Amino acid sequence: MAANTRTEYFSGPAGRLQVVVDSPRDAIQGVALVGHPHPLMGGTLDNKVAQTLAKAYNDASCVAWRMNFRGAGESEGEHDAGSGETDDMCLLAQHITRQYPGLPLYLGGFSFGAYVQAKTAQLLNHEGLITPRRLMLVGTAVARFDVPAVPSDTLLIHGELDDVIPLAGLMDWARPQELPVIVVPGADHFFHRRLSVIREAVSSAVRRTRD
Repeated sequence: MAANTRTEYFSGPAGRLQVVVDSPRDAIQGVALVGHPHPLMGGTLDNKVAQTLAKAYNDASCVAWRMNFRGAGESEGEHDAGSGETDDMCLLAQHITRQYPGLPLYLGGFSFGAYVQAKTAQLLNHEGLITPRRLMLVGTAVARFDVPAVPSDTLLIHGELDDVIPLAGLMDWARPQELPVIVVPGADHFFHRRLSVIREAVSSAVRRTRD
């Protein structure tokens, strides 16, 4: 659970972006960026899955940054279908890693936010800017966006009964990459009554990367 939560504002190429920062109760051992679902469908940094990801990172002693994408909440600019959002996330990644030099960076996202984080990891690696320690994607929107290939250690979590992004589509995307998938039985796209599974899986995965 977060020891404190604060709101900050970050200057992006399309205007001011709102960021909520959740800090852990103990010493910070990592930093994490969290991407929320599609803003044109009501997604914001207050989404329950995005908040759960932040709590999971806090549980594993990471400070978590939840950014409202362009046009969501108090963030300026207009929705850019993932392109501008990826640029914003990359700039924020560089900003926070300068604040916490030497600490590992984790990227987590839900639905559209998972798509953005997959693109962010790809761009950061391609540009030689930062190598994220691990990518963690929930309800990845493979049926709606061209999600790029991801590192082999990416944590994928998906609901068995997801009717927004059907599990079969996620498996078709993961199969050629030989990626394991955590399937949550009975879970829908928003993981109603299953959020604790996400929290435990993500926090445990972060801890294992440090062992």
